[in-house]
Amino acid sequence: MSKIKEKGESGIDVTIEKKLTALLKLQHIDSEIDKIQIIRGELPLEVQDLEDEIHGIETRLDKYKGELKELEKNISEKKAEIKNSNSLIKKYETQLTDVKNNREYDSLNKEVEYQNLEILLADKRIKEYNVSIEQKNAIIEDITKKHNELAKHFKQKKKELADIMEETEKDEKRLLEQSQENEKHVDDRLKYAYQRIRKNFKNGLAVVSIERDSCGGCFNRIPPQRKIEIAQRKKIIVCEYCGRILVDNDLADNVK
Repeated sequence: MSKIKEKGESGIDVTIEKKLTALLKLQHIDSEIDKIQIIRGELPLEVQDLEDEIHGIETRLDKYKGELKELEKNISEKKAEIKNSNSLIKKYETQLTDVKNNREYDSLNKEVEYQNLEILLADKRIKEYNVSIEQKNAIIEDITKKHNELAKHFKQKKKELADIMEETEKDEKRLLEQSQENEKHVDDRLKYAYQRIRKNFKNGLAVVSIERDSCGGCFNRIPPQRKIEIAQRKKIIVCEYCGRILVDNDLADNVK
């Protein structure tokens, strides 16, 4: 379907040219609003991604710090075991001076040997824990450095977002007021068609001019007779390929 039939709004005689002019102005305004929303849409996502990444790093840091505390606790326990083993060795060595037979002597010696083995094992575990602590401290240092860099970047982006939000809200409000003013020259039926077409395309272009004898939206060639009809501005004409509303270059230049 290549035509959209129009009737005057509330009985007022509004020419097709005025409607096309209002639609084109509306398209320019809505495109500016789209740009604002795109800018505002990308930056909050970037800020949110940074915040999520920082939160993930903080979770990792908490995990490693918890593991460090556990290792330090294990070292304290092993040191306590060594202390206890040394106390037992002293006790058994004292008892060795007072044994009455070989069986008691052998039994006490075995206890001393066992406690010495326990000390060696505890020392080995302590060394292993200390190696793990060094490794985790190195990881924590790297993660902390990354965290600080991201936190600084996040702070800058958050401020940038706040500034843009403040600036774009004023611009968007002004543009929305202009959009509402232009809508007064477009009846509900045409306005609905315009909004429906806009939703069909990612770039939101519902009204386009002719560029190099082609549709400025889909770039398909427009027949000469159709170009003449568009230039006459006696009816609303849409591209037979993409469905966008077409306007001639002179009108597009005047509206700019």
